[in-house]
Amino acid sequence: MHAPTMHTATTYASLSGLPAAQQPYWPDEAVLEEVERELAALPALTTEDEAVDLMRGMELVARRSALLVQGGDCAERFHEAVPELVRQKVDTLQGLAAIMRAGSRSPTVAVSRIAGQYGKPRSSPFETEDSGRRMPSYCGDAVNDPEFDPTARIPDPRRLVTAYECSRLVLSELRRSWSGRPILERVYASHELLLMPYERPLVREGARGAYSGSAHFGWIGERTRRADGAHIALARTVHNPVGVKLGPTVSPEDAVELSRTLNPEGVPGRLTFIVRFGAKEVDRLLPPVVDAVAREGAPVVWLCDPMHGNGVRVRGHKTRLIEPMRAEVASFIRVLHARGQWPGGLHLELTPDPVTECVSERDEEPSFTDYRSTCDPRLNPEQSADMVSHFLSLL
Repeated sequence: MHAPTMHTATTYASLSGLPAAQQPYWPDEAVLEEVERELAALPALTTEDEAVDLMRGMELVARRSALLVQGGDCAERFHEAVPELVRQKVDTLQGLAAIMRAGSRSPTVAVSRIAGQYGKPRSSPFETEDSGRRMPSYCGDAVNDPEFDPTARIPDPRRLVTAYECSRLVLSELRRSWSGRPILERVYASHELLLMPYERPLVREGARGAYSGSAHFGWIGERTRRADGAHIALARTVHNPVGVKLGPTVSPEDAVELSRTLNPEGVPGRLTFIVRFGAKEVDRLLPPVVDAVAREGAPVVWLCDPMHGNGVRVRGHKTRLIEPMRAEVASFIRVLHARGQWPGGLHLELTPDPVTECVSERDEEPSFTDYRSTCDPRLNPEQSADMVSHFLSLL
C-alpha cells in the first residue's frame, strides 16, 4: 500500500482549500472524508513510469513528428468494467491509430477516454422529466445513478471507491493489450480531472516529483479551467502530460496564461490544448488564440475536439451532426497551418458499438434506433474512421 508522502500530503492540503467548480453536493461530509482517506491509502492506479512513457510520445507530437488520437466514451459505466468490453474499446482506438499511422506515415499516439471517465460536468445541476418531476442531474457513475429516480440521483461518496475499483480492473485489461507492442503503439488511459475528492488522494510522489496516479493523461474541462481554481492547481502540481479544453469563452490572454501556468518550463508535449469552439465560431475565435500562444505562451500540442461545440437537439434527442464536425476539423487544420503550427490530431467521443447517436444533416428523417449513451452522443466505428480519414485528407 502507498501511504501519502509528506510532499503529497502537503499538496493534498493545498488543493483542498481552493475553489473547485462542478463538484456535486455530497450530503454526508464525514463519509466523503472517510472515502478520501481510503483512496489515499490505496495503491496508485497508474505508475510514474507509464506517464513518462506517454510523455515521450507526446513530445514527438509537439515536435511535429507524430500525431495523436484521443477517444472513447462520453461517460464510462461501472458495469462495462469487464475484459471483453474493455478489449473492444481498446481495439477500436488501436484501429483508428493504425489508420492515422498509415495515412500520415508518422507515429501515432493513442489515448483512450477510459479507466476513470466516471464523472461528468453538467450545464445544469438539475434535470426535469417529461412529467415535470425535477431532480439532480446525472453526474457520472462515480457520483450517482442515471436512473430517473430522486433517490438514485443523490450523490454517494462510496461510489468514488467503486470508480477506483472499476478503473483498476479496466487498467489491468488495458495493460494486457500492451503485450508485444512498442511503447508508441500502446493505448494509454485518460479522463477529465473533475472530481477533486477522487483526484486529490491519488496524487503521489514519484522519483521525478508529484504525479497523478489516477490516469496517464488528464484534462481540465472548459467549465473548470479558472486560473485560480483547484483543477488548474492539480494539473500544475503533477508532471503527467495534461490537457485543457478551450471553448468559445476563452480569450487569447486566458490561453497564454494557462500555457505559462501549466508549462512554465516550456517542455514539449507537457500541455495539450483541446479546441472545441464549434463549426460556426472556430474561424473567428481560434486564430487570435493560436497567434497569442505562439507569440507569448509556452509550447502546446493543438488537438481538435469537433464534437462538444456542435451539439443540437433533433426530435428530442441530443445529437451531433456529422457535417459541422467535419467542417470544424477542416477549419482547425486550416487555421493551424496558416500560422505555421502543427494540427496534432483529434479528440473524439466514440464507441465500438453500432450506435445511431450522431447523424447527418442530409437525413430527412434521422434515425435514433440504437441510442445507448447515458450522457452525450458518440460516433460509431464507421463514423469514427471517417472522421480520422477526413482529418488525414486535409493534413
